[in-house]
Amino acid sequence: MCNLYSLGRQGPDALRAFFGATRDETGNMPELPAIFPDRMAPVVVAGEAGRSLTMMRWGIPGPKAFGEHPVTNVRNVASPHWRPWLKPAYRCLVPAASFSEYADTKPRKTPVWFALSEERPLFAFAGIWRPWTGVRGTKAENPERTEEEHRLFSFLTTEANGVVGPVHPKAMPVLLTKPEEWARWLEAPAQEALALQRPLPDDAMCEVARGERQDS
Repeated sequence: MCNLYSLGRQGPDALRAFFGATRDETGNMPELPAIFPDRMAPVVVAGEAGRSLTMMRWGIPGPKAFGEHPVTNVRNVASPHWRPWLKPAYRCLVPAASFSEYADTKPRKTPVWFALSEERPLFAFAGIWRPWTGVRGTKAENPERTEEEHRLFSFLTTEANGVVGPVHPKAMPVLLTKPEEWARWLEAPAQEALALQRPLPDDAMCEVARGERQDS
């Protein structure tokens, strides 16, 4: 599964312009060359007044039967646990410039980075989000482990293509690269939007780096 991605040096102004967001709620967003689970990251949501760029935390609690551990990647969209969050109101775009899967090397696994090209142009993961109340955040962010209201996101995965498969054969994130795909994911009925849950063609992306835990 994908548990690490990057925005490189892309700031909120670039993200807002690229994804057609008319409202920016990110505040003083830092550069994000490495985004890990349970960290805050920018997402794009749609509303009556247009698209907004806002910050949410990565990882939606999974089913109670499995301990409600935060789930970063969602594959089984037919599950009753995820179906309520597939409505347009709870879909989002998760901006990214590259993402990492870990090669099963010894003595430790090696981060392998993938992007649309060496230049790392922006794209979006097909995301979902939900409100949730509970204890989240790092110990530095929430040292008293206080329950708070959160907005949490995850993104969809699909079967791996020929670029990602040699490193991580089980799955890859759903990448949306075109404005019409972004609009479809944010606005279309669920059945139409979920047709986008497919691997990106091999010739539309490439491996761009190995070894580092960030991609700047």
